[in-house]
Amino acid sequence: MSTKIVRMRRADVPPLTEEQKAQLRALAERPDSEIDFSDIPETTEEAWQNAVRGRFYKPTKTSTTVRIDSDVLAWLRSQGKGYQSRINAILRREMLASLKNG
Repeated sequence: MSTKIVRMRRADVPPLTEEQKAQLRALAERPDSEIDFSDIPETTEEAWQNAVRGRFYKPTKTSTTVRIDSDVLAWLRSQGKGYQSRINAILRREMLASLKNG
């Protein structure tokens, strides 16, 4: 059996039809009490105690060249091995803060 991966960009996704929009409105108007959970096991408080955010998320890495001030690079390297991971962590923290603040 062959599996074909299809990738689409958001810009390539066709707009919703009026019928699809009507179906979504109808679903949104239904009360939660009408949701059938019979095929979904209930999540217990114990299960949430062991939950880990992003456990299976592993972003891809891209090699790039970047120009950094010498003193900044020296400071990062002075903290020991893993300075590139620290650069990534600093950039990720700033990216997430920017996304959160809109």
